[in-house]
Amino acid sequence: MSYRDNTKVIHIGDKKIGGGNPVLIQSMTNTKTEDVQATVAQILELERAGCEIIRCTVPTMEAARALAEIKKQIHIPLVADIHFDYKMAIAAMEYGADKIRINPGNIGSIDRVKAVVDVAKERNIPIRVGVNSGSLEKQLVEKYNGVTAQGIVESALDKVHIIEDLGYDNLVISIKSSDVLMCVKAHELLANKTVYPLHVGITESGTVSSGNIKSAIGLGLILNQGIGDTIRVSLTGNPVEEIKSAKLILRTLGLRKGGIEVVSCPTCGRTQIDLIGLATKVEKLVEDYPLDIKVAVMGCVVNGPGEAKEADLGIAGGIGEGLLIKKGEIIRKVPEAELLHALQEELENWS
Repeated sequence: MSYRDNTKVIHIGDKKIGGGNPVLIQSMTNTKTEDVQATVAQILELERAGCEIIRCTVPTMEAARALAEIKKQIHIPLVADIHFDYKMAIAAMEYGADKIRINPGNIGSIDRVKAVVDVAKERNIPIRVGVNSGSLEKQLVEKYNGVTAQGIVESALDKVHIIEDLGYDNLVISIKSSDVLMCVKAHELLANKTVYPLHVGITESGTVSSGNIKSAIGLGLILNQGIGDTIRVSLTGNPVEEIKSAKLILRTLGLRKGGIEVVSCPTCGRTQIDLIGLATKVEKLVEDYPLDIKVAVMGCVVNGPGEAKEADLGIAGGIGEGLLIKKGEIIRKVPEAELLHALQEELENWS
């Protein structure tokens, strides 16, 4: 069963999520939102990488005001991330946020939550209800004898019910934990209990290296069960890396087509060239081509052609020269120094 086919359709700016629409990729800026120039520059870079929804933190009124100027210069929906201050949520919507992310539990009294919901309702702006395992309420920690998937889900649904009771259901739910398997379990439980679209991510997953592994496992297990309508790969690093990883996760799961997939052999004693350097250059080269093909980078001319059979294009390196392979057939020998250029020529002329 694919839960995402049956979630409620929610409009975020000009994008649609839920109801079987494609899983969209999100990221978050790490600039000061008040610095319009730096924030816009980062968002434009993320757009080029494939980001489809962007979130900015709004900790000050100056940041809320900056949203209006930022929105004029970008091309993807803008989500305002709110912590604690309900006035920032209202200001963010007034200055053009396409969606807001709040935790009703830390916004304050029900009157403050209602003030936020009233503005969202008036402008038909979706609210993402976010709950994090790190801020789980004390009574739920006690009820479940610690931080558990069940507690996270109960907390999230409690917050959703608060907003539903105020007469609003233009909602997205996000539950996050840095414990990968707890996060997976929580999404499995929640998907059975709600019709709202789910934003999925493994929070505080770590650096580009460890964070990618945690996110690939966590997001892979969740998405492959038909759960999740938007995703973010949270990494401690350049957010462009989040987009690259998210695209690869979606492609690997068959949830997204397009973009060149690079496969390369793991190197061995037969490798006669700088395969690691070559594969890295190929990965960089193919970013600019919107082709839905597989490219193989192989380290020896002995097994390379055979191992590259499943790829559309391949290169295999030997001492001083290499092979260019197309659909499993060797099409020509080229000097080692020209392998990358030969591959580029094939990509340019690919049809």
